[in-house]
Amino acid sequence: MILYFSGTGNSRFAAEKIAEITGDELVCLNNCIKDGIAGDFVSGKPFVLVCPTYAWRVPPVVESFLENARLEGSKDMYFILTCGSGTAGAQSYAGKLCDRIGKNFKGFRTVVMPENYIAMFPVPDPDKAADIVKRSIPVIEDAANTIARGEELNEKIPALGTLMSSVVNRFFFAFLVKDRGFHLEKECTSCGHCEKLCPLNNIKMVDGKPVWGGNCTHCMACICGCPAECIEYKNASRKRRRYWFER
Repeated sequence: MILYFSGTGNSRFAAEKIAEITGDELVCLNNCIKDGIAGDFVSGKPFVLVCPTYAWRVPPVVESFLENARLEGSKDMYFILTCGSGTAGAQSYAGKLCDRIGKNFKGFRTVVMPENYIAMFPVPDPDKAADIVKRSIPVIEDAANTIARGEELNEKIPALGTLMSSVVNRFFFAFLVKDRGFHLEKECTSCGHCEKLCPLNNIKMVDGKPVWGGNCTHCMACICGCPAECIEYKNASRKRRRYWFER
């Protein structure tokens, strides 16, 4: 069973590609979290988590969901993390998560996809993004075939990786992952798309405008998925291209 969480579509794409090869059932954790479903899953085959890398670790919202879910059947679990550049020591923390939820850690694979974190970085132009996606496919397929064979995914943790995934991660979520920077700079069409996209139900439409409620994970779904591109994050996203995965 493949469990995936995705802000702008990169991890969804990876999960779908893996499912094509393994024949596994796909479960969107965004929907489970948004609908308040705790999660009661049974799989005779290994569980596979596919998600973005948040500050070089599995997103806290995903960790919390898995810690409160019931994953019955197979004791094995694989991790596929998408990222803009690298995953640092996320593998080590994925193994610790497995220990907490009673699963055997079967390995980890990093998949580089187009950058989408426009609160801090520019995203590639469409041609560059398409090239990055093209180069990701053999990596995803190799991981999927390894999973289908029941073998371990082996990946080395880079130097200083564990430090980045511990100290830097804690600083990042303590001081930077806030929703106070989101605001409107163009005329909002009141379509409510941002409210629908938010997996944490953190956005509510008030008098036809989005209002953020203080419980944000910086998935970038609202800002990158806004059809009118009227949402900005502080001054960082101004004039930056939005990114939404297009097959």
